[in-house]
Amino acid sequence: MSRTMKKKICFTDLDGTLLTTDKKITPATREALSQWTAAGHRLALSSGRATDSIMDVQKELGLHFSGMYLVGYNGGEIYDCDRKQVISRVALTMDETAAVMETAKRMGIHCHTYTDTHIITPALNEQLRYYQHAIMTPVICCRDVLEALDQPPCKCIAIELYDREKLENFRLTLQAEMGDTLTLLYSNEKYLEIFPASSGKGAALRKLCALLDIPLENALAAGDEINDISMLQAAGLGIAMKNARDRVKEAADLVTHQDNDHDGLAEVLLKRL
Repeated sequence: MSRTMKKKICFTDLDGTLLTTDKKITPATREALSQWTAAGHRLALSSGRATDSIMDVQKELGLHFSGMYLVGYNGGEIYDCDRKQVISRVALTMDETAAVMETAKRMGIHCHTYTDTHIITPALNEQLRYYQHAIMTPVICCRDVLEALDQPPCKCIAIELYDREKLENFRLTLQAEMGDTLTLLYSNEKYLEIFPASSGKGAALRKLCALLDIPLENALAAGDEINDISMLQAAGLGIAMKNARDRVKEAADLVTHQDNDHDGLAEVLLKRL
């Protein structure tokens, strides 16, 4: 069997999957990642977060292994950690971004987007402060967010803290107006992710596997939320965490015996070295 056929790659979500509830990584899970990469397998941290936010997590927790990739913006960007460069980017158009922001304003929904280094928001409000409790990315406040963008963004995110029906109505409105070009997925009860239909964690998994010449059957993917489903379905082995939503478990090939606070992913990786 060729080395390529033996090589594997694990795509793992961060929050609720690789990280504990308090956004840490346990010693046992860290050791599993170390053994995984030491065996010559690849690792991709795949998140709805902006790529720079994944880098912050990587730095804070010391997650530096050879053969690592960061998949940000729900698959919109793939970053090669060894080469220190973006190797793939899929973005919204400026017109799509403008339409999303205008609809959000009309419906009274907080919605912001990103540059490579900043959150770009039309308002400094409670929703943004809530988002920043885990995301340390600096903020630029600009009534017209397009004025602050130096290139089309990979995604927007809409946040509603109290009224899920209001957020769902916003999703349905965008779906009716722009559903052919956008993907609209919840990453939790309060966050609606908005990104190109050609993007997504599953699309990024397939693209990176092709670039690395790794068969899809040698790809593992682990997650807990709705925006992880395409990644689990694209991988040869889709792993839902014990703490995952029911829809995620239904889409997976297996469910971990333990949750994200008790090394659920570590056990799976160590069995597949």
